[in-house]
Parts: sequence; C-alpha cells; structure tokens
Amino acid sequence: MVTETDDFLAVLKRTFGFDSFRPLQEEIIRDTLAGRDVFALLPTGGGKSLCFQLPALLRPGLTVVVSPLIALMKDQVDALETAGVPATFLNSSLDPDAARARRRGLENGEYRLLYLAPERLILDGTLAELKRWNVNLIAVDEAHCISEWGHDFRPEYRRLAELRGHFPETPVMALTATATERVREDVVRELRLRDPVRYVASFNRPNLTYRVLAKCKPMEQTLAFARARQGEAGIVYCQSRRTAESVAERLAAAGVKARPYHAGLMPEERSRNQELFLRDEVQVICATVAFGMGINKPNVRYVIHYDLPKNIEGYYQETGRAGRDGLPGECLLLFGPGDVVKYSVFINEKGDEREQELAHDQLKQVVHYAESAKCRRVELLRYFGEEFSPAGCGACDNCLSPRATFDGTVAAQKLLSAVYRIREKSGFGVGLTHVVEVLSGADTDKVRRWGHAELTVYGVGKEHSRSEWAAIGRELVRLGFLRQTSGKFSVLELSSEGLAVLHERRPVTLTKPAAAPEPRQKSRSTGEIACDEALFDRLRLLRKRLADERNVPAYIVFSDVSLRQMASKLPSTEREFLSVSGVGEKKLKEFGSVFLAEIAAYIVEKRGN
Repeated sequence: MVTETDDFLAVLKRTFGFDSFRPLQEEIIRDTLAGRDVFALLPTGGGKSLCFQLPALLRPGLTVVVSPLIALMKDQVDALETAGVPATFLNSSLDPDAARARRRGLENGEYRLLYLAPERLILDGTLAELKRWNVNLIAVDEAHCISEWGHDFRPEYRRLAELRGHFPETPVMALTATATERVREDVVRELRLRDPVRYVASFNRPNLTYRVLAKCKPMEQTLAFARARQGEAGIVYCQSRRTAESVAERLAAAGVKARPYHAGLMPEERSRNQELFLRDEVQVICATVAFGMGINKPNVRYVIHYDLPKNIEGYYQETGRAGRDGLPGECLLLFGPGDVVKYSVFINEKGDEREQELAHDQLKQVVHYAESAKCRRVELLRYFGEEFSPAGCGACDNCLSPRATFDGTVAAQKLLSAVYRIREKSGFGVGLTHVVEVLSGADTDKVRRWGHAELTVYGVGKEHSRSEWAAIGRELVRLGFLRQTSGKFSVLELSSEGLAVLHERRPVTLTKPAAAPEPRQKSRSTGEIACDEALFDRLRLLRKRLADERNVPAYIVFSDVSLRQMASKLPSTEREFLSVSGVGEKKLKEFGSVFLAEIAAYIVEKRGN
C-alpha cells in the first residue's frame, strides 16, 4: 500500500515505470491531493489519466472516473491491473454476477479507482452506493462533452452538475484534450467547480507532421499512403458512412487489412472491428467521427482525413489520435474544392439558422487552414489562442516544401474591382460565388436579374477556372484585402488595404495551390527512437502473443516506446530492464524474464550469423 509520505517519483517508477512527469502532471497531482478543484487541459498523449491515477494511490479512499465510453473503461482498467493498480468499472457490459462481485469489492474497499459512465453515475442507486464507498476524488474525463460549444456535446454530461450537491466536500477534476476559451469557461460553470486551479498545456504536438494534399483520385492516394506504411496502424476519417465502408472495402481488396467503423453498423460488428484494430489484427480503421474519442491506442502512426473535417477543433482532436506514445505520427488531409461545395449544401439542409451560421463559420476556418501557405502548426495553434514562434516547424508540408508564389497583382485587381463594381451598381454586397460568376462571364439568373452582365468586369477573368478564382478570393480574405461577413449568406467587403491595392496598384503576391504529389522530405518531428528494427519486430511478435494469452490489446503489455528502448538498450539484467520506460515492478515480475530471454537469444543468433 502506498502512503502519502512516499516520494511521488518513486511511486511513478514503481507502478507505472516512468522516471519523470510530463509537463504539468506533478503540479496537477499536488493541487488535487491538497483538495483543490482542478481544470486540466492537456493535449492527446499528454498524460491526462495519470493526473487522477497517481493520486488514487497516494491516499485512502476511492477515485471515481467519469468516462464516456465502455471500451475506454475496460482498456484503462486492463492497463491499471497489468501495472498492479486495483481498479474496476461498472457498466452494461457486465453480467449480474460480475457486477455484484465488483460491488462487494467496492463495499470492502478493495479498489482505488472506479470507472463509470455519466448516465449510470447520476442514478439514485449509484449515488447512494458512492456515499458509502469513501469517494475522495471525482475525475470527469472528456469534460468538453458538457459544453454545447464543444465539438462533441453529450446531453447526459449536463447532469454531472448535480454531483456537487451530493458530494459537497469532494474535489472535482475536469480533464480534456481540446477546448477553446469559451468551452473552458462552460466546463467550469456547468460542473460548478469551486475556485479551480486551471492548467492549460501547450497544444503543440511536436511529434506530429501535418500535410494537406490536393484531392486527386483520393482512393489511390489513400491506398498508396497505407501501402507505404504497411504494418503500421492508421485511421482514415470519412464524412459519410457509405464512404467509410467503400474505402475499407477497397483497401481490403488491395491487401491492406481494413475495417469500417460508424454508427450505422450493428453494435456487435462495430465492437468487433474496434477490438481487431486495438489488437493489431486490423491495420486501418475507416471511420466517421463516431470513432476515436477515448480510444487509448498509443501506436496509431497516421491519420488521414479522406474528406474535409467539420471544424478545426474536431480536426485537432482526430489528428491527435496519431502518435499518442510520443513516437512520430503523420496527419494527412486530402482537400478539394468539391468537398467545400458538398459540405455547404449539407449545412444548408440544417433546420436551425443559428446552427447553420456556426457551421458555415467553422467551414471557413477549415478551408482557411487547408489553403493557407503558412506553417500548419502556427495556424493550428493560433486557433486555440497559442502563438508558435519558430520561423518554421520543419514538420508540415508548408515548411518542408514551401509552395510556389506568383505575381497575382492583375488577378487581385480584377477580383477586388468586381467586388467594388457589384456593390456600386446594386447597393449591396454579394458572396464569393457570385463574384466568380461575374468574372467568368456566367449566364445565371442573378447575373441577369441584377444587370451584372453590363459591368466592365463581366467576363474579364476567363484565364482562370471558377475554382481557381474561388481560391484566389479566399486568399485575398486571408491576406486582409477582403472581409467576409459571418453566416449562411456571407458577403464580401473591401478592406482599406484592398482599396489601396485597387487605387494605388500595389503589387500582390499569391500562392499556387497545393499540388497533388506527396512531399517526401523527412520531417524534423520529435519522438524517434533509433533501434535494431529486426529486434523491435521480434519483440512486437512476442508482445502480441503474451497479450493474446491475456485477452488484452498488445499495448497493455508494453508500448512501442518500451519495445524500441529494449531494442536500443539491449538490457541483459533485471536492473537494466527496469530502466526501460514503462517497466514498473509488476511488469518486471510478470514479463521481465521472457523479454530478457528473447533479447539474449536474438543477440546470440545475430553473432552466429
């Protein structure tokens, strides 16, 4: 049993096998042990779980963890039990006998952590039981789900506010991996946190490389990307269920082990496909956004967005599922103008006008990110209010392969002049689509009705396609020469800088769109661990066999980081094996001898060759 006087680092190493804390973990743990309410925003892979798991070992009583997904509960409990931590969960996946046995254990104080879904937690019977079980901390994971402004709002989270009345003296910890300032305030208010200590870590994921490719035969692009990374786990996000199924079928037909995941599948098939992915039986999951929240698979090496994501926050969360173990991960977004049109039509079918306006604004932000020639990391972090200062991150396509520019003065003058002339003639502004139609000489009902074929700018832009003019217009917005009003019927307005370009004929440099070929330059993303790759593969096979015997995912036994360190350090004694990250006392006892024997056998064989 761990006591409060034990050294934090000793407990960290002895139980979890880590020599040091990640940023902000120790501070969060100290404030929690002091009885403070805490709001903690740590990026995916930043070690949120340890912030409540370690305090659970450092004092008597029960830590209750509110978790939104059944699969995640089992995953975390399996990992804790493998590390020697007494933890359990109560949910609908348990048969009555198993549930009763766990309740008896909770009555007897045998567990330190209990995972519950929000729906079960707020039941009268559950609340009555918790009052008997000496709850010392309530940790709300994925806390952004409580906010209507969050990207993954769940109404059942709203009732968690009732917990304060039932447990007035129990500290509450709210944890999330992504939240804007507005969502953060909503979480604090809705959970009724009392004078919480707030921790907001950097949103930067230095081990991830971000790329945007022009969408050109997307199935072929996806297949080529997956084949080049054979044996590595990846997620392909699709906008529709039909696309997710189609992409999975075509990948599988081409020899890539892939399965679909979406809300339209039968629950049994959905669970089976997820389980196959978690256990490395399937390489790629092709999914809608229904997949991923709380998926604790640390060795996802790449995430592909086959279609345009709905918003920046969701994109950040989804790309964040790559490289959770700190090793390099790749994030690829396939972007085409057709997706923008398709998604705009989908938005306009929404009934609520306010919802439409919000969705259109979010779409503009995603398109801005996809078309920007600036560092992807700078653009992404700025959305969350964080400045990234280096001139180039060295781990995105725009830094690795800066896009070509061209003298866009004439094109800018034509488009800005069209905006000016249309407003001058009609007395009102129009959207970018209509401006492009005027420039390209389109014969539409609105052009005829408003007399815009009579304008001097009508038809003067035939050197560019409509999609090229649309991209030029969006870049002029990004450069500050045009303003675009919010909402469904947004219109373009000239800024003072745009007027100066028109009247003073100032030069304008524009960026050529992203080309289809994938950049092949090596990124400077952090997290690589050089090792003997043949031994690493051999240790992976051993890990899988041991995991299958225990009926758990492979990473529950050891992470890829642990295996790579073994294949680099080549430990030959228990003491050396204990120095590997992720090796605690229980894992040393359970797995040490078999892994040490495998490493020794490999070294002997290699010398013999």
